[in-house]
Amino acid sequence: MFDIGFSELIVIAIVALVVIGPERLPKVARTAGHLLGRLQRYVNDVKSDISREMQLEELKKIHADIQDSAMSFEHSINTGLQDAQQSLEKTVQTTESAIQALSAETPTASSEVTAPPSSPAKV
Repeated sequence: MFDIGFSELIVIAIVALVVIGPERLPKVARTAGHLLGRLQRYVNDVKSDISREMQLEELKKIHADIQDSAMSFEHSINTGLQDAQQSLEKTVQTTESAIQALSAETPTASSEVTAPPSSPAKV
């Protein structure tokens, strides 16, 4: 976190010993250690919260992308089904008109009733 060397720590300890005194120095050091521990936990909590928020944003973005892809896929399927249905309807209409044309051209079955062909004679 800070770029403090060993010699600088020695100087800080000597100054603290002179200013605070040997009787209160252990209590002050203990309190400073607790405060530094709390500060580190707080910093770690903030880092993890930020990390979670970033992951949540990424997940929301992925979710939106997947929804867009699903909507696009559904639209393409619906378009394909409509095209197939229109093609089938055209085929049915063409077939019906062909059947009507053939039935108009062909004479009725009752006017052309003929006897079945005779079977060959047995010997």
